[in-house]
Amino acid sequence: MEDAINHNNPMENIDDWEDNLKERYPDPETPAKEKEEFRNYVDSKRVETVKEFYRINHMNQTYDFVCKKEDEFLRFDKKEMSLWEAVDFLNTLVDDSDPDIDLDQLQHLLQTSEAIRADGHPDWFILTGFLHDIGKVLCLFDEPQWAVVGDTFPVGCKFSDTIVYPDFFKENPDYSNPKYNTKYGVYTPNCGLDNVKMSWGHDEYLYQIVKDYLPEPALYIIRYHSFYSQHREEAYTHLMNDKDIEMFEWVKKFNPYDLYTKAPVKPDAKALKPYYEALVKKYLPDVLKF
Repeated sequence: MEDAINHNNPMENIDDWEDNLKERYPDPETPAKEKEEFRNYVDSKRVETVKEFYRINHMNQTYDFVCKKEDEFLRFDKKEMSLWEAVDFLNTLVDDSDPDIDLDQLQHLLQTSEAIRADGHPDWFILTGFLHDIGKVLCLFDEPQWAVVGDTFPVGCKFSDTIVYPDFFKENPDYSNPKYNTKYGVYTPNCGLDNVKMSWGHDEYLYQIVKDYLPEPALYIIRYHSFYSQHREEAYTHLMNDKDIEMFEWVKKFNPYDLYTKAPVKPDAKALKPYYEALVKKYLPDVLKF
């Protein structure tokens, strides 16, 4: 497996994947011409960048790789921080090359959470919008972007052809391994997603950090918000139990807030911070282990 890993970082910035999502799953309420006023999501250079990202991602996200990353990062021995220190840490990922929007990670998180708040959802849902991308601090521990962002999917069983760029899985050792390349692989029918290993990235990492502190729907949103082949295509229902199906209604409810709230108007972070400080204090400990 080590021989297969290509540590090149094919994305110039972490927003490339998010832009690609918006192209694949456009807001049905947004006219096409309005979308064109923002980024050119079908620009050939951007498409090739994302395509190369997924080639490397799909080649390397094996069952063994996920086990290795869980062993490496779920010891939570990298750094101890408050949530606010983690946000500051994450803000070093500001994209200086973005031509359309100049938002640091805090502002992106606030746009998501403030949209949820404006629609009158419970405070835990608002907090989930604010937290959902904190796991991207993995990039600051020298993880390549293909092991931090991107659509997530189960490993240990057959890769669905509904996953973005499915042909690239042919380069993955698990693709031809009879232990992993059947419909159920190492799993059993309707075993429940808690028993299924997902490709490694910021979703699973943050879930493991906060799993003792938030309500169950919030944890599902955090853990599976990038699992598009299920919450958009329903390609892995055969692995899900009744609880998963129930909780995925929250994942689907969250998705539009994640995809379609990014805009060039900056939230007033200073004015909003007292509200979020109280919200964070209600649910999370003063210090988190990363």
